[in-house]
Amino acid sequence: MSVSETDSEVSARLELEQTQRSEGWKLLRGLLRDQRRNLVVGGIIGITWASFKVAIPQITKFAINNGIEKNGPLLRWAVIIACLGVVTGILSGLRRYVAFRESRWAETLLRERLFGHVLGLNIGYHDKAQTGQLMSRASSDLMQIQAFIVMIPITLSNVIQIFAVATILFITDPVLAIVAMLPLPFVNISARRFSNRIHPISVAVQAEQAQLANVVEESVSGVRVVKGFGAEQVQFKKLEKEANDIFGEAMKAAKIRSNFLPAIDVLPALGAVGVLGVGGHRVLSGQISIGDLVAFNVYLTLLVWPLRNIGMIVALGQRAAAALVRIHEVLSTTSEITDPEVPQTFATANATSSATQLGAVKFDHVHFGYDPTQPVLKNFNLEISAGESIAIVGSTGSGKSTVARLLLRFYDTNNGHVFIDGVDIRKIKLRELRQQIGVVFEDTVLFNDSVKSNIAFAKPNAAQADLERAAKLAGAHDFILQLPNGYDTIIGERGFSLSGGQRQRIAIARAIISDPRVLILDDATSAVDPSKEGEIRDAMRTVMSGRTTIVIAHRPGTIALAQRVVFIDDSTVAAIGKHEELVSTNARYREVLANMDQAKTADRNTLVLNQAVK
Repeated sequence: MSVSETDSEVSARLELEQTQRSEGWKLLRGLLRDQRRNLVVGGIIGITWASFKVAIPQITKFAINNGIEKNGPLLRWAVIIACLGVVTGILSGLRRYVAFRESRWAETLLRERLFGHVLGLNIGYHDKAQTGQLMSRASSDLMQIQAFIVMIPITLSNVIQIFAVATILFITDPVLAIVAMLPLPFVNISARRFSNRIHPISVAVQAEQAQLANVVEESVSGVRVVKGFGAEQVQFKKLEKEANDIFGEAMKAAKIRSNFLPAIDVLPALGAVGVLGVGGHRVLSGQISIGDLVAFNVYLTLLVWPLRNIGMIVALGQRAAAALVRIHEVLSTTSEITDPEVPQTFATANATSSATQLGAVKFDHVHFGYDPTQPVLKNFNLEISAGESIAIVGSTGSGKSTVARLLLRFYDTNNGHVFIDGVDIRKIKLRELRQQIGVVFEDTVLFNDSVKSNIAFAKPNAAQADLERAAKLAGAHDFILQLPNGYDTIIGERGFSLSGGQRQRIAIARAIISDPRVLILDDATSAVDPSKEGEIRDAMRTVMSGRTTIVIAHRPGTIALAQRVVFIDDSTVAAIGKHEELVSTNARYREVLANMDQAKTADRNTLVLNQAVK
């Protein structure tokens, strides 16, 4: 029974691989279909190149027969051959230019499509996907496809060259042609065996390269953690293992190629030996001329590279097929969070009374769990008036940040609804929804760009006056002016050239530049040096004034900024009130605050370590 099950599993796996490979080639055909005009031009250039290339041995034959044997004008034949060589060289350059241009263009289009698709996938996908795996698909896998596409026009011209040479050989002398081309069917057999053996190895190599990329990405992005714990050797061991795995798989592929590629050289050489042996006797008997024999040998040399190219295109094709399967896995993934078919729009300030504020939020009987069987929020009900600020407090894992993620529609509720200004957020286009919400995440991420570009991230065309206004509200304007180039200062990767407080204030400015109707501050002081915490709170107090604000807080000083406190316990709203009221009336709330004080001390120690590392 176990043998039968194993055979069934193998059969299912092979069928799946074949399906994925077919889908991958379908993807490539669709991509090349848009470039068929330029590819046809490249093909015509290749055919013309092959015609001139094949003509040179014929001219050489005429030069020998007429110029040497009959004492004819050799200079004329030499000039003709030289001109043909020059034209062939020019066409060869054009052929390669078109081939590389189209392959790079196809790579660019596919990379843009892949990047756009990855950005469009929901957060749940990115929670599980490895960054290194995605980077591998966008780099090494695309390079494999590009290397294959560049060979398509070149291979086409080489195949035409093979057929043209074969035709000329049979017309010239069928017997000698058979002798010369007798080994060629064995090349095809070898190519098929090579193709079947190299494909799984190609897949394995690319999978291992992705794992290596993942280790490198994690090590570089987390270099401060690596150094902070003195764990360089740990990461080096991981990389060493992946590098050795790649080496092992690559050597398997090299062994297969070393068994195949020599046959490409040996088989035509056997044909050349046959031509010299049989052809020499036919020259002596007067059945063919010396020029015919020389042309035969030149034509055989013309077959060596095209035949080697066939082996190369087979290998590249297998690697491209493996890459296409991996890329198709991403492109075929659909986002679970999408725009509605018939979207609604938010009411604008002009469409409402001047006395009416925007930004009212309502959670109505919301149930949600990242795993639906383990709910994080149960029967969660909360109403926030427009312009009101609330602090969401709860123990670790209580669902505080989940509230913000649901409002941003990073995830959809399992049951219940979320409204902004009376509109169900699932009926709003994602872009419009998120443009109306400003968010400062707990983990402040800035980009390797200017301060100006980081603040204007969501509003690239913002005027300088608007940038400075947002920076002033966030308490960032003064220290920005003290930077070497002010707002044009490049802040480096993730903004680590700035202090934690400076990064956080730029993040706050980025969140409010578009004047959102709802502002989310997700534990915005957690990564800030305690000595700078007061400055961040002052900035938060300023930007919160008159704006609907949800403060996800761990520290009592931050909680006190809000008008009301929403206490989450046991996956639901356990209490709502003023901070002082909850402290005096709710024992569980006091217990959670006490645990927060302990966490605050741990945070301070971590910050001291981070500053020492930095």
